Amino acid sequence: MTTKLRTIAHAPSGRWLGLLPLCLSLLSACAYHPRPQPSAMPALPAVAPQAQAMLPVAPPDEVAPLLAYHQSLRRMTQGELLKELSGISLQQKTPKLALQTGMILMLTRGGGDLARAQSLFDSVAGAGEAEALTLKPLAQLMSSHCAEARRLSEQNEKLQVQLKDNQRKTEQLNDTLEALKAIERGLPVRPSAGTSSGGGSKG
Repeated sequence: MTTKLRTIAHAPSGRWLGLLPLCLSLLSACAYHPRPQPSAMPALPAVAPQAQAMLPVAPPDEVAPLLAYHQSLRRMTQGELLKELSGISLQQKTPKLALQTGMILMLTRGGGDLARAQSLFDSVAGAGEAEALTLKPLAQLMSSHCAEARRLSEQNEKLQVQLKDNQRKTEQLNDTLEALKAIERGLPVRPSAGTSSGGGSKG
């Protein structure tokens, strides 16, 4: 490349003007220095064990086991439910145990069981202890389901009372109708007008 530059320098002025583009390209080639490409991703520093211990840990899911427990209760008979309720009543009272007890009472459907179940759900929903914090949404949901079940149960009882009342009135009407028919059958039969006049002319 140096020889070419010397040849261009000793060339006549006319030829030098013609070689000007070539000279510029040679100078550009000499000045070009490719830059090294940076690495794709810098290596991340390793996390110390002490720092790993300080990272937040997700709390255990306590709702999923309770939902699975509720599904297992739905497959039990009334006798099995009462046995399960008897066993739970002997354990230490906790928010989780209160939800389990309410779930059983929703299915036994004894006298006042739905009201007791809703009371247990409301107690967990309004509790301030740390153990009940993760269970509050489930307690509120179960309480609303319990309230709806109580409303439907009360409505069903009213319909049953109305049905029995209508049946009683229908039976009373039937008895009255049968009594009227019996009175009508016991009345003497009146002779017709044609029969009485015919007997008088014959005598």
